[in-house]
Amino acid sequence: MSTIEHLGCHYCKDSLLGKKYIMKEDTQYCTKCYENLFANCCEGCSSPIGCNAKDLSYKDRHWHEQCFKCAICDRSLVEKAFAAKDDLLLCTECYANDYSSKCTTCKKTIMPGSRKMEYKGNSWHETCFLCHRCQQPIGTKSFIPKDTGYFCVPCFEKQFAYQCCACKKAITTGGVTYQDKPWHRECFLCIGCRKQLSGQRFTSRENYPYCLECFSNLYAKKCVGCTKPITSLAGAKYISFEERQWHSECFMCAQCSVSLVGRGFLTQRDNILCTDCGREK
Repeated sequence: MSTIEHLGCHYCKDSLLGKKYIMKEDTQYCTKCYENLFANCCEGCSSPIGCNAKDLSYKDRHWHEQCFKCAICDRSLVEKAFAAKDDLLLCTECYANDYSSKCTTCKKTIMPGSRKMEYKGNSWHETCFLCHRCQQPIGTKSFIPKDTGYFCVPCFEKQFAYQCCACKKAITTGGVTYQDKPWHRECFLCIGCRKQLSGQRFTSRENYPYCLECFSNLYAKKCVGCTKPITSLAGAKYISFEERQWHSECFMCAQCSVSLVGRGFLTQRDNILCTDCGREK
């Protein structure tokens, strides 16, 4: 007998001569066996999707063509845009009505797939999120909230921001006020060494700000003992005598080095001596 005469279903062994059959991995099956063994089950009607039906799939789930429809309005979703929500397929209109956010400005639904802006729990159509001053869409550009409005950076700077008295540019965040004038933190510098003074102790002379080190080096009196500046700004204690000054720890007998703070002393030319060393002279 020829090979054709022995052509049979691999599973039920029935002859396939003159019948429709399906090949799978080089093996032939009658349509009934193939559907029982391999056909996907439709998510809509729970019936197998037969060989003669179109199998529509989405994320490992399958539907008959006539079962692939919106779970709310029953409209067909074949070759149409749709959205998924909690295992349900919805047309874009039903999804928008039930689940999409509403635009804060125009109060209309923001349709799935359209561009939107979100900020602090509110949503806008991209074309509805406007600068409060120039009324132009802000889009993906930076913006600054002020009271109940939102401003693009140029408009905010024109309407609200102070200008730094050093660089003349707008101060949008932070800043320092000195002598009733605004400064960027990075622009508020010691007039001597140009070190940033924001967050640091500083003093001024003739309306110019100085760090303590520069002020001491430029204006503080020098200790007779160590020749370093004496400044009360740093909390240093000092002794003054006849227009000369000493750090407290430097005010000592020139001969025996005993501290003279709170004690009597004698002078010998430019030196100061304790009373014991002074009597020996």
